Amino acid sequence: MATERLGDLPQKERRRLFRRALVRPLVTVLILLGVYFAVPMEGVESLTALGAVLLCLVIVVAVFVWQVRRILAAPYPALQSIEALAVSVPTYLFGFATIYHLVSVGSMGSFSEEMSRIDSLYFTLVCFSTVGFGDIVAKTEAARALVTVQIVGNLVLIAAGVRVVTAAVQEGRRRRDTEADEG
Repeated sequence: MATERLGDLPQKERRRLFRRALVRPLVTVLILLGVYFAVPMEGVESLTALGAVLLCLVIVVAVFVWQVRRILAAPYPALQSIEALAVSVPTYLFGFATIYHLVSVGSMGSFSEEMSRIDSLYFTLVCFSTVGFGDIVAKTEAARALVTVQIVGNLVLIAAGVRVVTAAVQEGRRRRDTEADEG
């Protein structure tokens, strides 16, 4: 296990670590993108919207907890936190894009227009960024409830998620420094 601080490493080693911290999440996002466009999505007939939301939230929480544990155990927690956010946020966004697409296809009239996968991803990003262009809108109470869940999730992910990641980085550094002092 490394006991050096990231800033104390040779520049070549730092670059290698930064590349790794960026490439792994990029590969993860590309895999998520491939799965999002490759997996057949017929609608919500076999899976209720509530079940889809719950499944999405469970997956996002599981990925987030796994990433926090990786931060705590990492030799360079701050670097690992970049990877954690770069994996957790796209997982969250693709989850909601999938749900919006399934609802749009399976329950016509839920939104102002039927949404393709691209439209669903676009709508998810617009809701996440709080821009709210208004070109696609939720029309039914169920669709509005779903958008409300995403908005609340956005706030939780941004506020609590960043706080938890920051605390994990601090704890990881403290643990690493304690182990270095004892070793």
